[in-house]
Amino acid sequence: MTKREVVALALGGKKPPYVPWNFGFTQEAREKLVAHYGTNDLEPVLGNHFLGLSGGNGPAFTPLANGRVRDYFGVIWDRSVDHDIGNVEGKVLPEPSLKDYRFPEPKTPGLFESIPGKIAKRPDLYRIFSIGFSLYERAWTLRGMEDLMLDTLENPEFVHELLDAITEWNLAQVREALKYDIDGVYFGDDWGAQKGLQMGLASWRTFIKPRLARMYGEVRRAGKKVFIHSCGDVDELFPDLVEIGLDCFNPFQPEVMDVFRLLPEWRGRLAFHGGLSTQRTLPRGSAQEVREETERLLDLGSEGGYIFAPAHAVEGDVPLSNMLAFIDTVQARAGGAAR
Repeated sequence: MTKREVVALALGGKKPPYVPWNFGFTQEAREKLVAHYGTNDLEPVLGNHFLGLSGGNGPAFTPLANGRVRDYFGVIWDRSVDHDIGNVEGKVLPEPSLKDYRFPEPKTPGLFESIPGKIAKRPDLYRIFSIGFSLYERAWTLRGMEDLMLDTLENPEFVHELLDAITEWNLAQVREALKYDIDGVYFGDDWGAQKGLQMGLASWRTFIKPRLARMYGEVRRAGKKVFIHSCGDVDELFPDLVEIGLDCFNPFQPEVMDVFRLLPEWRGRLAFHGGLSTQRTLPRGSAQEVREETERLLDLGSEGGYIFAPAHAVEGDVPLSNMLAFIDTVQARAGGAAR
């Protein structure tokens, strides 16, 4: 059975031959693994099950001075400290208006054309086209988070206009990606804080849910799976998300939700990707504690509905021994079945 087939079983809530996995690392964490394994190509040693086919921000960021980059939408990110994402500088939309703003071309030359070659190189992996900062996050990076929140009260017509424009841009990317032999689309959009939603449930249903329904519906009508990455305490949204077509939720953070209750409760209706603590166990626990937590998650997910991973990209403060602990544990549990 290929890794692609194993993932499909797990996503369907059916018992796979082993729990599949897919995890990522920040630059600092990745450098530790590169030094340990003696190779820059980590995929053969990690054995991940997803083939990432990324969209969303275009194929590249434009480097600027002093550790800053400009993304495809004109947003400037300061990466002098956080080298992976960074912090937004300034506002592309200083006023609640799209009058003088032009969205970038969604069908970026060179982005989609690379998909067949990537699939041909690893046909055994589960193929996912990803759009990061796919709605709310894209809106606040353009407008500023505080101003966007105020706009939902003071300028709701503008917020609807902005979110509709972002949705249309995303749909153009999704429709193009669906021309290829992919398995699903992964949307990134953080709605949560450590306790609860960043906006109230009523506001989320007013501004966010209708646009998600359009995007998810486009993917589901093509017979493909819908994934969402949303950090924070957002499990109150699960009924709404399943209603509009979500198949798999990430990052499934144990610090903010009861993963050992939620996975059995939702198995067969919603799958999960993540679950290993990146705030507590990985940076602060021992290698043995990492192994034990990994084993518990693998036991929990053995009946299906689960893709193992740390709850987010592993940070540089995680000891190498702790990284190797979960990597070795999942691979040992899979044994020869994960080829």
